[in-house]
Amino acid sequence: MAITRDEVAKVAQLSRLALGEKELQTYTVQLDKILEYMVKLNALDVTKVEPLISAAAQGNVFRPDAVLESLPRADALASAPAQDGEFFLVPPVLE
Repeated sequence: MAITRDEVAKVAQLSRLALGEKELQTYTVQLDKILEYMVKLNALDVTKVEPLISAAAQGNVFRPDAVLESLPRADALASAPAQDGEFFLVPPVLE
């Protein structure tokens, strides 16, 4: 076993998680399986594998910058719950 019940309890304490005995046992088994799988992954030869930025097969999704006409101030303020004709009015955050 790669991880012990005491190690899981220590991590739970550091994370401020109150785990019962059944949860400790369940998480110990689950974390042990995860760590076993990591050992298998570390054993793979990946020297000829190109590094990826993303697992999704897509290119640049950004559109080119373009200068466009902005929304008129009156239209932007039209649906504001409070405004003075020039700015949005919001309650003070600091006093």
